[in-house]
Amino acid sequence: MFYYKASLFNIKREEWAIMLYPINLEIKDMKITIIGGGYVAYRKCKNFLEFGKSVSVISPEFIDKFELIKNDIELVYDVYKEEYIKDSFIVVAATNNKEINKNIGIYCRSFGKLVNVVDNIELSNYTVPSYVKRGDLLISISTGGKSPSLSSKIKKELEEKYDDSYEEYINILGEIRQKVIKNYKNIYERKKVLNILVNLTLEELKILQNEF
Repeated sequence: MFYYKASLFNIKREEWAIMLYPINLEIKDMKITIIGGGYVAYRKCKNFLEFGKSVSVISPEFIDKFELIKNDIELVYDVYKEEYIKDSFIVVAATNNKEINKNIGIYCRSFGKLVNVVDNIELSNYTVPSYVKRGDLLISISTGGKSPSLSSKIKKELEEKYDDSYEEYINILGEIRQKVIKNYKNIYERKKVLNILVNLTLEELKILQNEF
């Protein structure tokens, strides 16, 4: 999930307030480029890979951790040049040089690209919130940058509540849901059954899965 920046008049309409709009993006066909070879760039790469998306990473040098994922991404050993992001839809500026990051942010915003400048939230037009992912279940957490510690706390709580078993739970629930939609033509009966399903345990769903 990405958070876009949006502007909204407040009640008095005296000034603009910056708000973040939550949206899920299908990034399969988008070109994504990360500028930087340090830990932050590595973490950003890992995030994209978790969602099945390879990226290009530009830097004169890379930390050792990139060796672990080098077969899944494109590593370009070079300094930043505009040509590397010209055709990119999403760009992450994650170098250790604030001026370079700033130039990347300005360029991307001028040409309508999504950009996350890791050391300049004002230049970024999207952020990536903390999230808990269990297969197709995706829960995101954001405090708008006001308290990353609180986001981390909430994430840990959600990870405990929604453990790894929820990946299987979601898959079975989705499978049964399709059968319910097919077998129940009455929309009210269908909704009633679907509401009952989400209150069942994983083991109960497994039993029901074989009965449909």
